[in-house]
Amino acid sequence: MKRIAKRLRDFNELVMFQHSVFSLPFIFIAMVVSADGWFGFKLLILGALAAISARNTAMGFNRYVDRAYDIHNPRTANRPSVDGRLDGSSIAIFTAVNAVVFVAVAYMVNELAFAVSIPVLIVLLSYSYFKRFSSMAHIVLGISLGLAPMAGAIAVSAFVPLWSIYLSIGVMFWVAGFDLLYSLQDMEFDITNKLHSIPSRYGSRVTLNLSLYFHFLTILFWGLFVHEANLGSVAQLGVLLSILMLGYEHYLVRKDFNTIDRAFFTVNGYLGFVFFGCVILDKVIR
Repeated sequence: MKRIAKRLRDFNELVMFQHSVFSLPFIFIAMVVSADGWFGFKLLILGALAAISARNTAMGFNRYVDRAYDIHNPRTANRPSVDGRLDGSSIAIFTAVNAVVFVAVAYMVNELAFAVSIPVLIVLLSYSYFKRFSSMAHIVLGISLGLAPMAGAIAVSAFVPLWSIYLSIGVMFWVAGFDLLYSLQDMEFDITNKLHSIPSRYGSRVTLNLSLYFHFLTILFWGLFVHEANLGSVAQLGVLLSILMLGYEHYLVRKDFNTIDRAFFTVNGYLGFVFFGCVILDKVIR
């Protein structure tokens, strides 16, 4: 029993399960807006399973293909994928099982969700290779998580409304923006190992400014989402609070690069739930 528990902890650390908080709120925001309220326990469970299995697939694949780099990076050298706790075969099986679960869950949702499940997986898996040849890897990661709101809308209505596209584009720039900040930690490593990233190519100053610009676009598209979805003042408050939280994130990072983890995990982790809470309250009040 202890061995199984340890194995589960290792896989949890491998994919950082707790970081699912970045995409889950935005899937549920889209589902709430699509259903104009509560969307039912079935879709709640299926939506959560789809989001978690998709992310586990992407993270498992990333850890598998990046082992040769991660073992030499001081920041990643203690990951289960490179310190001996999980072998390559175990990671590959874990990744494949989660991919199958994702497609199966999509099949249970509706025909459109099933039809797009494989293309979605291809996008999610492609991120792991982009850093080998393109600095656009940050955008690809943003697109990967940005698919979540459109997936939520598809789950409820089997349709992709314009507001869900605005919400998704906002999420794309949000994720790309905070990934730029996070990747500052690996700037020197990327240069040494000829890996492509915005920080390694353009330096920290350009990275900070581009991240800020991306987050400006985040707020712009989330504002368009609120308008197009015909949401009210509480949802608008959610956009305002997002401005404050993103501003605080940039303040922390610009003040001291040692606070990047705090800015990345804490601020962004709360942001999605704050926005989600505001959308729910907006629906309840109205």
